[in-house]
Amino acid sequence: MKWHGVFPAITTPFRSDLTIDHAFLARHVAWLIGAGCTGLVAGGSLGEGGTLTAAEKEQVSRTCVEAAKGRVPVVAAVSALSTAEAVAQARTAQAAGCSGLMVLPPYVYRGDWRETRTYFRTVIDATPLPCMLYNNPVAYGTDVLPAQIVELAESSNLQAVKESSADVRRVAAIRAEVGDRLAIFLGVDDLILEGVLAGGIGWIAGLVNALPAESVKLFDLARVGQVGEARALNEWFLPLLRLDVVGKFVQLIKLVQQEVGMGSEIVRPPRLALDGAEREATLALIRERLAKRP
Repeated sequence: MKWHGVFPAITTPFRSDLTIDHAFLARHVAWLIGAGCTGLVAGGSLGEGGTLTAAEKEQVSRTCVEAAKGRVPVVAAVSALSTAEAVAQARTAQAAGCSGLMVLPPYVYRGDWRETRTYFRTVIDATPLPCMLYNNPVAYGTDVLPAQIVELAESSNLQAVKESSADVRRVAAIRAEVGDRLAIFLGVDDLILEGVLAGGIGWIAGLVNALPAESVKLFDLARVGQVGEARALNEWFLPLLRLDVVGKFVQLIKLVQQEVGMGSEIVRPPRLALDGAEREATLALIRERLAKRP
């Protein structure tokens, strides 16, 4: 398992009847890999994992694994209400052929550190798969601090962390605690340039679903220290990257996909596709940026 580079948090495509379009999903996987993405994360928040049944999550993972054809690792997001459910998801992902897991904190219940640590340790050690800890206190209300990550890193299965606190200082803080023991990925699209320059070696990305070539180029420029070129590309990209950090990020990113001809804006309820003035304003932004595409 190689934790580095750009891993799309791949969206789940739906047909008009809200069933999953596996044929398109397979094409999307191939397109993203062809653009230089080095891994995939399936069934996460951007993938509307909360609306998928257990059977659907398994099939999404299988479709991604089959389409990837061993070229890049497929990482399954593990998100659940209970520890038992999370363990079951982890084992199902292993059976589906996934190469790794991205483990989220429990939904709804926010425990103290003893409870949270026990949950993460149990799920991380439930299979032999390498794991990424997903830290997103903004969305999930659970903040795993750098010193606490050290405790979880006692398990050899934990190999990476997706840091989405939106505090770029966390990258240096985690590295100060664990050195190179864990691969640090950024999970906030509009912070990628700063995060890579601070020491992040990977990006769990959102807008990459619609603009993979630009996403990979931005990441690569930052990684090799070509700051001027990276900044220029980042300035063009930023208005779109900011669509990843608001409440309707799923609807917004899927709308960008539709505009570039690689997906549709269909989402599963309780989400609804954008409409009215909100949709028109978003389309105007997307089209203005695409018209100036480097």
